[in-house]
This record gives sequence, C-alpha cells and structure tokens, in this order.
Amino acid sequence: MSRDVYAKIIDLMIEAARLARTVGIKNILQPGLVKEMIMAEHLGHRVILTKRDADACDKNDPSILYEYLSCKEGGSGQLDRMFKELPAKRQESLKRITRNSKVYFAVFYEQEQTLAKVIYEIRPDIVVLEAER
Repeated sequence: MSRDVYAKIIDLMIEAARLARTVGIKNILQPGLVKEMIMAEHLGHRVILTKRDADACDKNDPSILYEYLSCKEGGSGQLDRMFKELPAKRQESLKRITRNSKVYFAVFYEQEQTLAKVIYEIRPDIVVLEAER
C-alpha cells in the first residue's frame, strides 16, 4: 500500500517539476521555493527564482523587493548566510535585509505545511535592529 502512495507522490512531483519548468523554475525542490511561491500567491507578489536575490518583487514594479521568512507553528524563522564578523561581510549580509521594501514572516500550520496560518509584514529597519542585536 505505501509503495502505491510513494509512487503517486513521485508521479506528482515529476509533473510539478515539468509544470515548473514551463515558467522558468529549473529546480522545484530548491529549499524554501514552494513556501515562497505560496507566500507570493497570498501577497500578490512575483517570486524571484535566483538564489542570491530577494525572494519576491512587486508584480508591477520589479525594483520593489521583498524578503520572505517562514517557519511552522512552534518554530522560529531566520535569515541564512548572515555574518557577524568581518565588517565588509557583515555589511553585505545586512544588505539582504535593507534592499527590501518589506520583509514578510509566515507561520505555516504544523500539520499542514502548505497552508499559511498568518503572514506578518515587517519593516526592514526593524529587522536590521534585531539582526544587529
């Protein structure tokens, strides 16, 4: 029985990957991408697919950038690739916050992690204060 379920999941993932490629998504399994897609859909944003850029942008103005953070209920979100040491590296990592118009933090249901329970909008200057702390 579980083999049938696994086979169906694999078939659906193959179909999702095929469909994703039609809109320029080369790796549907890229960490965080599906949750970013879910958040962008809720917020009316456009996902940015490149790994080193912001997570999303305004649908009508691609210069307006957004960063997305998420966790499941009971968890905590965090920015990765942030540096405390070496002033130049620290400033570069803080740009990952300050380049954005807004930062969004979503909490996904623990038992249904494809559904956002709540999405908070946070000003980047507030996020920078916390990052510097």
